Amino acid sequence: YLLLSAAHTSGWDSVLKDAQDAGINVILFDRTIDADPSLYAASIVSDMDKEGHTAVDWLASQNLDEYNVIHIQGVMGSAAQKGRSGALDDKVASDSAKWKIVTQQTAEWNAEKAQQIVQSVIDSGEKFNVIYAENDDMAKGAVAALDAANISHGVGKDVIVMGFDCNKWALQELLDQNWNYDGQCNPFQSEYILKVIDELQAGNEPAEKTIIMNEKGFDATTITADDVENYGI
Repeated sequence: YLLLSAAHTSGWDSVLKDAQDAGINVILFDRTIDADPSLYAASIVSDMDKEGHTAVDWLASQNLDEYNVIHIQGVMGSAAQKGRSGALDDKVASDSAKWKIVTQQTAEWNAEKAQQIVQSVIDSGEKFNVIYAENDDMAKGAVAALDAANISHGVGKDVIVMGFDCNKWALQELLDQNWNYDGQCNPFQSEYILKVIDELQAGNEPAEKTIIMNEKGFDATTITADDVENYGI
């Protein structure tokens, strides 16, 4: 069995075909890829497009007079980046009078690179009121730049901070109202993977070839300590 969480969505066909020819069952988890479904046994993944739309819908519900967004992207071409970026790009394109991307750069999931991106915007003097970071570590780096410049952030403050993945420490930042939103990328997939393997071991096709994980978005004004404990990773 080969469990695959792909860094990029494309370029997998030859590897999957080699695995299939060798009698190895490939099970995708966490992230989708662009490949013929006949080349893998099952897919237990997050809906990254939905993650992005859930986050952007939440941001739109804040009813700001204007949205000046620092968009910090993950590794380009990954399913997570494409889904989380796509939703924001669509919203900006459809409401360009109110929504503006101040800068859109990849920090490749890295906190220090994210801090540098935000620091560069601060140094430029361009106004912004939203940081949309595609994972928690990059949101953390962005906040470090805000703190260094004494720019307030969180609930009722100058800058809305958004992250993804729901690390426990990140959800605690929401509970403390230092951040505003965190989107879940559900990691609780092992029981589903084990079920698929058990079915294949028994000589059966998996009852469900594709399983899409149910995921939440957490708001700092409604998150509870139980949420931090139950959903934090």
